[in-house]
Amino acid sequence: MTFTDLQLIDPIYKALKEEGYHTPTPIQAQAIPILLQGIDLLGCAQTGTGKTAAFAIPILQLLHQSFQPAKVRKIRSLIVTPTRELAIQIQESFAAYGRHLPLKSSVIFGGVGQGPQTDELRRGVDILIATPGRLLDLIQQGYVSLKDVELFVLDEADRMLDMGFIHDIKKLLVLLPTKKQSLFFSATMPPEIVKLAHTILHNPQKVEVTPVSSTADTIQQYLYFVDKGNKNSLLLHVLKDSAIRTVLVFTRTKYGADKVVKMLRKNDIMAEAIHGDKAQNARQRALSNFKAGSTRVLVATDIAARGIDVDDLAYVINYEIPNIPETYVHRIGRTGRAGANGTAFSFCDAIEKAYLKDIEKLIAKKIPLAENNPYPLEDHNPEVPVKSNAPRQGTPKTDSQHPKRKWGSRNFKK
Repeated sequence: MTFTDLQLIDPIYKALKEEGYHTPTPIQAQAIPILLQGIDLLGCAQTGTGKTAAFAIPILQLLHQSFQPAKVRKIRSLIVTPTRELAIQIQESFAAYGRHLPLKSSVIFGGVGQGPQTDELRRGVDILIATPGRLLDLIQQGYVSLKDVELFVLDEADRMLDMGFIHDIKKLLVLLPTKKQSLFFSATMPPEIVKLAHTILHNPQKVEVTPVSSTADTIQQYLYFVDKGNKNSLLLHVLKDSAIRTVLVFTRTKYGADKVVKMLRKNDIMAEAIHGDKAQNARQRALSNFKAGSTRVLVATDIAARGIDVDDLAYVINYEIPNIPETYVHRIGRTGRAGANGTAFSFCDAIEKAYLKDIEKLIAKKIPLAENNPYPLEDHNPEVPVKSNAPRQGTPKTDSQHPKRKWGSRNFKK
């Protein structure tokens, strides 16, 4: 199948060709025809599957087919997503695919002054991409009305739950028109997400691609058992490989990310951190520098990294093993995208062996040991599990280590 088989209008097809797109991904091939018929959609798909185009392309086509010039544009499509980075990238996709259409899209998110965003809203937009907190703020201030929304997208619903945004989402739902087409995307479907989907969708069709338990065959995975105190030395050792031009490094905490960056810079390796405590302009600058190659190492926490889409990213390093096994799949999924090859290294200390066991159970395979480990874990027998007192799933330790938060988004920096 190619995009010519999807009955797209010429302006969108022309934009896709200019972007170099010829063959739709599985979720695009399945979702676009459903959405063009005006049917609600439940999409079970993680980032890296092409789901943004799967909903952006049909939304643009549907809005264009009923487009009528007006003095004041009304918000006809709303896309709600959990993080600033993902919101920006979704808006960039709408701008790219809709470059030959008269439709206008805009993005709003917290962490920056609202002035430029409200100025754009006053001028009118057809498609609004937003994070929940800033959207509710601007609705309460009277800058945003949702009464004309025809197409609603809730993206990364499971991450909304993780970040404590579900209450905000429920507040938004009562402000939306009853009659609308709704799209719901989530990488995983825990019970609370299933319940939320039922309240949003009407007779939906389900599209499911790349289950969260699977890792792409194009990603080579390697494991280093290492003492916690030797992780810095091991990271420097791995980075001696000149083939690793850029690499995304994951830590569990914001504090840990900053410490790794400080260590790398001390060793003359250009590195920047991206996490929730960073100002929005600093996060965007770090991401831009990384994409341009001027920053070799981008160190990120899981929440900040969700939605990071870097073309041809070949390497990911888990400096710390995640304490939720699905997170491992999301992390290494930053590489090996769209059929490209990728490599993921994971540093596991004694306490983290419990996390590793859960990960290998989820992905149904053993992660092979890396060769030439100069800092092996002392007294390590890979066949004998080490009893750990580390926090397991459902046992929060810090706000950055575990996403299950008991407070709302008002008190949590997105």
